[in-house]
Amino acid sequence: MTVEFVTYLILGAAAGGFINGLSGTGTALFALGFYLVVLDPVRAVAVVAFMSVLAGLQGLWLVRSEIGARPKRLARFLIPGLAGVPIGITLLDVIDAGTLRIGIATLLIVYGGYFGFRAALPAFTRRAPVADVAIAFVGGVLGGAASVSGALPAMWLSLRPWPKSEVRAVLQPYNVAILGTTVMLLLLRGAYDATALTALAVTVPCGLIAAQVGIVVFKRLSDTGFRRLLIVLTLLMGLGIMASEAF
Repeated sequence: MTVEFVTYLILGAAAGGFINGLSGTGTALFALGFYLVVLDPVRAVAVVAFMSVLAGLQGLWLVRSEIGARPKRLARFLIPGLAGVPIGITLLDVIDAGTLRIGIATLLIVYGGYFGFRAALPAFTRRAPVADVAIAFVGGVLGGAASVSGALPAMWLSLRPWPKSEVRAVLQPYNVAILGTTVMLLLLRGAYDATALTALAVTVPCGLIAAQVGIVVFKRLSDTGFRRLLIVLTLLMGLGIMASEAF
């Protein structure tokens, strides 16, 4: 291992772990840019997905009470999201993933840019189980087709004026489940070879510590502050996806 190899892995783990602990999503957005400097795309995705699952498990423990209190709400997101992943992978043969990612990025940038700097946040207060299922399913499809499973759910949940712990009790297990599925598929493809395992040995401890720091900051946020964070993160997701496609 070279100094450059270790440095970029630590920086990616710190950035990705922190944002996962803070918001429950966005690990790949903040970590992949560092990992891709020293790893090929398949190994980079394999490492960030595995680290995301481990960091996400810490976040699940944080909101375990809220998860247990509303299992039906979580199921509305989790089941259709998982069902969408293999469909998205199948669609890779018939659609251009790059074009799809650019379209998603444009939507995220418009939404995040419009609402991110408004004094009053949007609020959708009515129950909308059908919309929940549809958003979760499309998120799963997009995860399989373009690796952006958390984008639409994060945008949708930022509209809901729920307490921050309730939002996280949906977003965190959703991402853990989708990324856990990704890890299993990559494992079957042989992505976790000696190089990937070496990278994980460096990134996992750093990512877990950074996630704990993010959780501490999350606890200090107000409910409104957390919703605003999700909206700004939506904007950053869009910019990050657009930049990855441009360069």
